[in-house]
Amino acid sequence: MRNFAAVFRRLKPIESVHDNPGTEKLVPTLSWHHLVALGVGGIVGTGIYTLIGQAAGLAGPGMIVSFIIAGLVSACAALAYAEMATMMPAAGSAYTYSYVVMGEPIAWLVGWSLILEYTVVCAAVAVGWSAYAAGFMAWLNLPIVPELLKGPSAGGIINLPAVGICLAVAGLLAAGTRESATVNFVLVILKLAALAAFVALALPAFNSAHFTPFLPYGWSSMTAAGVKLGVLPAASLIFFAFYGFDTISTAAEEAKRPGRDLSVGIVGSMLLCTVIYIAVALAAIGAVPVAVFAPSAEPLALILRTIHQENWSAMIGLAAIIAFPTVIMVFMYGQSRIFFVMARDRLLPGSLAKVNSRTGTPIAVTIFTGVVSAVISGLAPLSEIAQLANSGTLCAFIAVALSMMIFRVRDPARKRVFKTPLWGLVGTGAIVGCLYLFASLPLDTQIRFVIWNAIGLVVYLAYSVRKSRLAK
Repeated sequence: MRNFAAVFRRLKPIESVHDNPGTEKLVPTLSWHHLVALGVGGIVGTGIYTLIGQAAGLAGPGMIVSFIIAGLVSACAALAYAEMATMMPAAGSAYTYSYVVMGEPIAWLVGWSLILEYTVVCAAVAVGWSAYAAGFMAWLNLPIVPELLKGPSAGGIINLPAVGICLAVAGLLAAGTRESATVNFVLVILKLAALAAFVALALPAFNSAHFTPFLPYGWSSMTAAGVKLGVLPAASLIFFAFYGFDTISTAAEEAKRPGRDLSVGIVGSMLLCTVIYIAVALAAIGAVPVAVFAPSAEPLALILRTIHQENWSAMIGLAAIIAFPTVIMVFMYGQSRIFFVMARDRLLPGSLAKVNSRTGTPIAVTIFTGVVSAVISGLAPLSEIAQLANSGTLCAFIAVALSMMIFRVRDPARKRVFKTPLWGLVGTGAIVGCLYLFASLPLDTQIRFVIWNAIGLVVYLAYSVRKSRLAK
């Protein structure tokens, strides 16, 4: 019992976050614009192209308020991230902050939850990209085998395009951080241009009558079938569309000027994406009644077809094909860095923590991440586990807010390059908001999240607790 209690006192000294062997150090190659693009690349993707329709079905025009609520919760978390990232500009994100502030067991569970989040997101987005790619190939009249476009759970053999995009993105990331960040930057500009074009085309058809009634289901109500409707349930769903900025903090060690660039990247990407989401939502509702596009899996393309912009509708579909790989790239990047830093701390096998001298990237762990995501996307039934990504993110957000508040009390005199304004209020807002959103997840998702972390606890007790650098 005494030894077990000692494990909870394993705190990683903040001064040691950069004390790593030369072969296990990441190379700083990213500027602030790369970091903003990294955040926007992770945030703007499947959410704005698909969830806007589902959110409209839950809240009607009131989804505008849902976007604001989800954005506020995410903004509170983003401010906490900015403070911790600039104070500890090292890889690992929420895992590293938890290790320094709350100890090794908590850090392990946070890292284990991040692995869940990033893996599921990569696989889920790859499957979504595959659907758009299959439609595009059909439009080009290319010969395709249907059984190679879907996994066994959907009646196929393997989702080959999903496997291919996962491996392609992993290869690009392994080639070098700056190279992949540059590609991401270009693709982000293209998809933002597509969304700007959507707003410009939809605004001439704007009809304010489409916003009445504004709150058809109120703040929260229940149907006879037990489905939650209203602004708050929609906010819980829309939260999926906001996370991604946390990946920037995993790039802290690779930022050229972390003191300035990390806060600009994290806060800047959140503000930019919130404005984009609200603008697109306003244009969408103004152009077409909610009931028309809410059931659609491609709401933006449907809206343009409805207002007789068929050619631009096809372009939006093409933009989706361009946008989705950037989301995979961002989350696979985050996944590889979480694996890397946990291996560097020896909570995972140390062989995963080697950085290639030529590319400056952890090639082994990057390829491993790509292969795992490819296997899941090619074979697994993702419909039942996709929301697990949200549970992992909420866990990380709560951990970062807690770390920020605890460290403010424990070490108030420490220099902070970026200070969270009204830190007590902001931190509490992030924690309470994330707990509410977690409580709004389906019970099955909550149970799977607990099971996943129970497995992680077994791995930690069987392997990591003995192999940890702090155990030496």
